[in-house]
Amino acid sequence: MKFTETELKDVWVIEPQVFGDHRGWFMETYSETKFNDQGISLNFVQDNQSFSETKGTLRGLHYQLNPKAQSKLVRCTKGAIFDVAVDIRKGSPNYGQWFGIELSGDNKKQLLIPKGFAHGFMTLTENVEVQYKCDELYAPECDGGILWNDPSIGIKWPIDVVPVLSAKDETAPLLKDANLNFTY
Repeated sequence: MKFTETELKDVWVIEPQVFGDHRGWFMETYSETKFNDQGISLNFVQDNQSFSETKGTLRGLHYQLNPKAQSKLVRCTKGAIFDVAVDIRKGSPNYGQWFGIELSGDNKKQLLIPKGFAHGFMTLTENVEVQYKCDELYAPECDGGILWNDPSIGIKWPIDVVPVLSAKDETAPLLKDANLNFTY
């Protein structure tokens, strides 16, 4: 596995080693030992999968508040997404800054998003499947979100379409109005 830390501290791009032959391919998507060797210690307790039929579907920007904040290891297994992490830790030198990367079934890259970051993605193709592991169980009472196009964050989404959003994501607050309890 290749680990590359992004300009946002503790947000990592992880590229599994892919072993292929005439039958197809195999890759290890997570190894506690290899993550620990990078100083990343997580205990994943929940595995999720989503399917989005339409190109331009946008999910996020979501987070869970303390004490149920989640770290996520995200990968796209079919199709392609633009995956985004936003630092929402008050006092962080990167507060309100974002990192985005294309994850796809073809490139097999993963994004590790730590606690204290909002997460979202936009589908770049039709029929997209995304899987992600979390180190904390979903807790609806701790669920939060930020408006996907908050101008103070300025995410440059890669396709110019009116996104397909959930009712919850359409009405999410701006970062300045979000109920956050993360500190750096």
